[in-house]
Amino acid sequence: MTPERLWMCSIALRRRGCRWAAKRVKQLNSFLYHNSLAAGGDISSDVYLGHHGLGTVIHDNVTIGRRVRIWQNVTLSVRAPAGSPHRIIIEDDVMIGANAVVITPHEKSLRIGRGARVGAGAVVTRDVPAGATVVGVPAYVVR
Repeated sequence: MTPERLWMCSIALRRRGCRWAAKRVKQLNSFLYHNSLAAGGDISSDVYLGHHGLGTVIHDNVTIGRRVRIWQNVTLSVRAPAGSPHRIIIEDDVMIGANAVVITPHEKSLRIGRGARVGAGAVVTRDVPAGATVVGVPAYVVR
């Protein structure tokens, strides 16, 4: 079973109120693929985790659209408690390169627009416009 399927299973179990089972599936995913994919996320069924999502860390308050590709060692972090209205929203057809970090400002939300590309190793702390390519630390638009 792929890490994406285990993640979706964990989310589905949590939504049905089976928190204990959801936590166990999350732990199995972490053990097999060395990642931390929160069961509170809202993800599309066709999300792709490159290299089995090795080292990937994703917070509860993340919404991921269709055909999103996330490579290894990516961190998506919301600086607010799980369940708060502050989120990272990743729209459709986004690619996030290896070792990228997306972190919201304290108790704020962040959006990565449709078709955007986040370069490997980039640190994103602000919204990314649709179709833009961002690179660097801190991330800036190059295209």
